[in-house]
Amino acid sequence: MKGITFITDETHNKRFVQIDLDQLEKHQNKVEDLLDAIIAESRKDDEEISWEDVKKQLKAAGKL
Repeated sequence: MKGITFITDETHNKRFVQIDLDQLEKHQNKVEDLLDAIIAESRKDDEEISWEDVKKQLKAAGKL
């Protein structure tokens, strides 16, 4: 995508992404999808909590 630059380390591994903010506005949906994928990948090994347990925690905290 235009406006995206990958910055590599000394061993040429991609380490960072630089995004032109003008392009960000033009392709906001694509960037949001990318960020969703990054967040999902970062949480893939998180402990799963059942919906029933979440509801119990919310009720105990007075939020449900």
